[in-house]
Amino acid sequence: MPRLTYGDVTYGAVSKCVPQEPSVTITPSRVWTDSRLLYALEEAVETELNRHLKAAREWMPHEYVPWSEGRDFDGVMGGEAWAPEQSKVSGIARTALVVNLLTEDNLPSYHHEIATLFGRDGAWGTWVHRWTAEEGRHGIVMRDYLLTSRAVDPVALERFRMAHMSEGFESDNRHSMLHSVAYVAFQELATRISHRNTGHHSGDAVCDRMLARIATDENLHMVFYRNLLARAFELAPDLTMSAVRDVVTGFRMPGHGIPGFERAAAQMAIGGIYNLRIHHDDVLQPVLRFLKVLDLGGLGAEGLRAQEELGAFMADLDGQATRFDERRAALLARKAAKRD
Repeated sequence: MPRLTYGDVTYGAVSKCVPQEPSVTITPSRVWTDSRLLYALEEAVETELNRHLKAAREWMPHEYVPWSEGRDFDGVMGGEAWAPEQSKVSGIARTALVVNLLTEDNLPSYHHEIATLFGRDGAWGTWVHRWTAEEGRHGIVMRDYLLTSRAVDPVALERFRMAHMSEGFESDNRHSMLHSVAYVAFQELATRISHRNTGHHSGDAVCDRMLARIATDENLHMVFYRNLLARAFELAPDLTMSAVRDVVTGFRMPGHGIPGFERAAAQMAIGGIYNLRIHHDDVLQPVLRFLKVLDLGGLGAEGLRAQEELGAFMADLDGQATRFDERRAALLARKAAKRD
């Protein structure tokens, strides 16, 4: 068994996640299976993994935590109980930070999903483990920051974590591996945007810097999956177009199972953390434009139908976002008038 080198790291004996085939050719949609696509995309995964490892910069979670601000909480340590006025971050940032951290907390479920789908061998397996390790840092640094700086109620946070993780996570996109690749291409960018906007609205430079560091990772993850999706369009354009349509029209963030998520999401939308306009302009559009999804030619009947439906959906979503913007502006104006 060969030894594969990705970036500057050499890994031990690995094997392909599916049986070897003599060659990979562009194949009609009807004969593409998940196993064939996994094999056909293996070379692209290796290329993207090498690119990722060269671009990714090592960073240490402990360097982003204001440890000198830490002190004991009440309970067995007999310290000071948490109170909202102890937090340096804004109210909307507290809401978003809890949602963002609880989303990261379900990493064991996410790892299980992608390891089961993509496999644990070859370039796919190496990526799965690398991605998991990088995402793990995000949960570590966020929790350390939140507790040390007393940004959120630690008791409520732990109770939310237990409730959320006890439910586990099951992807909405279990139709095929292409659905999963398409979903994470958009979801990683959505997560990056959410983290960056939370930092900007936090009112705390330490929080902003920490979330900017996390967002850099999320952007690299998005590029990995986006480029993989580009290769999938070359191999199986009709199937990939259908998967993108399904994902975009039914998109939900992975934290939708968090207790009280709908209320938190509404607050984050009004607060400018993540809403329909941001979703349309900053998440969906950049990926679709990069891949030239709505301009792609050479599609069969299946792909053309999916492309048309996707275009119609995006136009309707833009209209919904415009109406949301108008309602949000009116609401903010009323709140400002009351303050005056």
